[in-house]
Amino acid sequence: MAKAPVLTPQAEDFPRWYQDVLNKAELADNGPVRGTMVIRPYGYAVWERMQAAVDARIKAAGAENAYFPLFIPESYLRREAEHVEGFSPELAVVTHAGGKELEEPVVVRPTSETVIGEFMGKWVQSYRDLPLLLNQWANVVRWELRPRTFLRSTEFLWQEGHTAHATETDAAAYARRILFDVYENFMREVLAIPVVVGRKTPSERFAGATNTMTCEAMMVDGKALQMGTSHELGQNFARAFDITYLDDQGSQQVAWTTSWGVSTRMMGGLIMAHGDDRGLRVPPAVAPVEVVVLAVRDDADVVDRCRALAEELRGAGRRVRLDDRTELSMGRRATEWELKGVPVRLELGPRDLAEDRAVLARRIEGDKQPVPLAGVAGAVDEALTAAQTSLLAQATTLRDQRIAAVSSLDEAVEAAGVGWATLPWDLVGEAGESTLAQSAVTVRCLRREDGSLPDSEDEAGLVAYVGRSY
Repeated sequence: MAKAPVLTPQAEDFPRWYQDVLNKAELADNGPVRGTMVIRPYGYAVWERMQAAVDARIKAAGAENAYFPLFIPESYLRREAEHVEGFSPELAVVTHAGGKELEEPVVVRPTSETVIGEFMGKWVQSYRDLPLLLNQWANVVRWELRPRTFLRSTEFLWQEGHTAHATETDAAAYARRILFDVYENFMREVLAIPVVVGRKTPSERFAGATNTMTCEAMMVDGKALQMGTSHELGQNFARAFDITYLDDQGSQQVAWTTSWGVSTRMMGGLIMAHGDDRGLRVPPAVAPVEVVVLAVRDDADVVDRCRALAEELRGAGRRVRLDDRTELSMGRRATEWELKGVPVRLELGPRDLAEDRAVLARRIEGDKQPVPLAGVAGAVDEALTAAQTSLLAQATTLRDQRIAAVSSLDEAVEAAGVGWATLPWDLVGEAGESTLAQSAVTVRCLRREDGSLPDSEDEAGLVAYVGRSY
């Protein structure tokens, strides 16, 4: 009898495969309230490495971390009409606390433009106080009707940046700096995901923004995932929250603001952009365990040599796990580490020890090769570098092969069955977006023909990227 697969094959049922990976790779579990999630230690370790890499880039861009309240007065949201209208269906509102009805309901933070805007209005007095560059790492709540772990959960973790500037030009430049220097750089160089960077259409903008820019990634099944966004807010929130300043001539001016964020949705992107039928494939840059050393047999000399090998690799700066659970079969343990996506596995048994070698298994490439024990550290370094490069190359090839240039909406819908389509924005427009939506297809972003970011959706010759999305 054939052995049942550990995971549901992607081609058979991709959503089921995704859920299998979450469970069997021990990434996350469903929380007790519908739409909430419990991030398990292994999944949280991946998130921590993501968070550290993004945080370092945010700080390099000049922003400082702060923290603002989870509870926001409902009246704050109502001060920016478009913002409250956009978020109303997702709000969780507290009306009772301490055994009595509150005088004013409070909203559980869906995003923090309003509360941070309130304090920016207090802190900014002069042009010398600008730019004010803030970021916070926090949880937010958006009541999801169709929750999906990491992708659309009622409560999730994220960072949200909020800035105030003296001029529209400065605000726009900073929003782009975050988009490219922080988000795109992190997604390509760390997550090995080749995102497409573009401008959202007016119907897809963040509520209250004048411009939303996005990083769109293609998943293994051809669907798009919005991985992060950066918004120009114009002066909408500045006027609502009186973020004004005296310029160098002593005249009162209204500031220009931005906001930007990425979330634990990137965990879902990591799973679906790189995973295969054996489970996760984690880029070394965010892998909690870069290399696992497996003792093949319950042999004292083998176990001692594996322990020494693990210490040697730790000394070389690698994140290492020793697996000496020899009471479990080698096949079971190898499958477990493959499920978790550990990039490199070193296997050592009595015969290997006698020949002064180990077997190096590469998760990304899927091959094995013997390496001399004296040269293990160098071989591991080479394998990890190759894995990071290979993941980006594979994801780029997949994306490029599944983007079809088309010339009609019907062709775009057909292409969206297996990937994305590109077509002139002039052929789509607002009416075309409505037509595409009837087939669950959306315009993911707009770009110039040369791939650069447009300053306006009204520019001539723009290209629309369309597809189905998560």
